[in-house]
Amino acid sequence: MRTQRTRMKKIGVIGLGNMGRGMAFSLQRGGYEVLGYDAQESTRTALAQQGVRCVDTIAALASAVEMVVLSLPTSDIVEQVVEGEGGLLQHGAPGLVIVDTTTADPNSTRRLAALLQAAGMELVDAPVSGGPKGAATATMGMVIGGSTETVARIEPVLAVMSAKRVHVGPVGAGHVAKLLNNLVTGTHLLIAGEAARIAAAAGLDVRQIFQGLALGSANSKVIEVFYPTWIFNEAFDSGFTMKLMRKDLRLAMNLIEETRSSTPLSREAGRLWARSVEGLADEEDFNRIVNYIEH
Repeated sequence: MRTQRTRMKKIGVIGLGNMGRGMAFSLQRGGYEVLGYDAQESTRTALAQQGVRCVDTIAALASAVEMVVLSLPTSDIVEQVVEGEGGLLQHGAPGLVIVDTTTADPNSTRRLAALLQAAGMELVDAPVSGGPKGAATATMGMVIGGSTETVARIEPVLAVMSAKRVHVGPVGAGHVAKLLNNLVTGTHLLIAGEAARIAAAAGLDVRQIFQGLALGSANSKVIEVFYPTWIFNEAFDSGFTMKLMRKDLRLAMNLIEETRSSTPLSREAGRLWARSVEGLADEEDFNRIVNYIEH
């Protein structure tokens, strides 16, 4: 049985975009045999030319590996890959572990985990932070949801993909943690944008003011990393789009409704992110929200 193996050797990666391809290369550097799949033939061809063996179907991948890493944009696509025709549920063997790094709907994650468990497979949700650079350099952070036994079993694999990992609870907890992370980040971006406008209106050098903020309790990744890396220089090329962040904030708003939490500030942040579609296109970098002014 695969569940009895102490060292996995063959890992599949489904979704070979900016994040998935980086994870595939990191796994190869870590000594694993990697098999890739992407819905786009051109992407499969490009990755094959760069040294990642790719297959044309999910079925071919599922039958050849011990663990599958999903790097997909939405829960809907994850559901298609898992339970759709020709998907992992249909072709995965008992003992297969599926690690979903997507920022996804926790309810969908729990439902899929139950279906997979009934078929003898395990689902671990392990959404990531660090962007394409973190995926390519194995410096990502992971928040992990899943059984203690399964998470311990796949730890050696996760260790070659990421620099920091926190097991935050049962299946679905990783996706809850990631939604909260992005909710807090999205709110930080909004308030940092307002702070920058206030400083400029006061006739001050915003860069100098933010250097001061970085020394105090106002410091955050937004102040310390995002502004100098992507905002002050107007590069806006983090690799993460407004569309994806709006999706994550919508899921966070759903979580608020389900838990009936008292969250007036979070709700306002969610409203502003949703409203920003009027001025910021989906393909724009998510850091551009700092310049959004509601009219």
